[in-house]
Amino acid sequence: MTGEVAVLGAGMHPWGKWGRGFVEYGVAAARAALADAGLEWRDVGSVVGADTVRGGYPGYVAGATFARALGWQGARVASVYAACASGAQAVAAARAQILAGLADVVLVVGADAAPKGFFRPAGGDRPDDPDWLRFRVLGATNPTYFGLYARRRMAVHGDTVEDFAQVKVKNSALGALNPYARYRKRVTAEEVAASAVVADPLRLLDICATSDGGAALVLSSLEFARRRGVTEPVRIRAVSTVTPTYPNTVLDLPDIATDSAAAVEPAAETFRASIARAAYEEAGLGPEDLSLAEVYDLSTALELQWYEDLGLCGQGEGAKLLREGATAPGGRIPVNMSGGLASFGEAVPAQAIAQVCELTWQLRGNSGDRQVEHARAGITANQGLFGHGSAVIAVR
Repeated sequence: MTGEVAVLGAGMHPWGKWGRGFVEYGVAAARAALADAGLEWRDVGSVVGADTVRGGYPGYVAGATFARALGWQGARVASVYAACASGAQAVAAARAQILAGLADVVLVVGADAAPKGFFRPAGGDRPDDPDWLRFRVLGATNPTYFGLYARRRMAVHGDTVEDFAQVKVKNSALGALNPYARYRKRVTAEEVAASAVVADPLRLLDICATSDGGAALVLSSLEFARRRGVTEPVRIRAVSTVTPTYPNTVLDLPDIATDSAAAVEPAAETFRASIARAAYEEAGLGPEDLSLAEVYDLSTALELQWYEDLGLCGQGEGAKLLREGATAPGGRIPVNMSGGLASFGEAVPAQAIAQVCELTWQLRGNSGDRQVEHARAGITANQGLFGHGSAVIAVR
């Protein structure tokens, strides 16, 4: 174990399509997190911003952007970009500063104002960018990839479109209980089946939307927390930001081909499985110790894949775990008690931070109707383009 840090505060700006700039969402989330921590902005020694690349020039220096908006007070600043893993990278940077003694209190902020519709690559020709290549060479949009991955699960593991729909049904019921979620309406399997086909076999309600939103955390050393009278804080015990291992034999976004394994034995595990393993090893925990998980349900089929990659069940058993009710409220290992991206949509730099916010509230026992009983440990999981791992383990 490399050391723990305390989560003193968690705050969010509701997800939606608000038509305003990302800075406003991030500042609102930051102020909410500071209020939750019982701290003033002047108490913060460092700010780590998770970058957005869609908000104009300030988006590329998000840490300083948020510091300026909150009011210059001399804090250290850092900015990180790792696509959907940006929030986890920001948490990792903040934790490293605290453990290194550079700051007692670090504010982590991520926010985005996403475009309407599905994401597309930034403009310009970038032939060394695998994301640009998959769009321009193959026309492989995100929904295309999601559909191909769903088809693979159907062919290899026997998953069905009915299984995929039940993921949406589960998550929408939880999102309906979450005041920060964009979509707060229960959805039936029949409504999923009646929605438009986007990338066969996935329909519109199988795929997450793009959204505006923001999330923030106030992290501190355990010593600082104790000085503030917080004797049993939620603690971040592990942050996994690993990269893939050669050869990567399973097609994974954004790559458009797998590494050859003709001369090299395949790796013992997939990229996503290695993200979880690194987190478990650092935390000294295993999947059997978890109370809940927040995973990156870009599509309903991908949530099922995360069940297996996190070791919640064996390979090919994700749909079975779902059917048994193990990942539903009251089940053995509830997944996406926040409602997931199915209920929030993508506000990319904020997503991994928002997952930690949910773990924090659950581990404190103040999640209301979404509360997991006796929650003691939780994991978040997603991945960012270009090989950015993202998993955080929090404990109480």
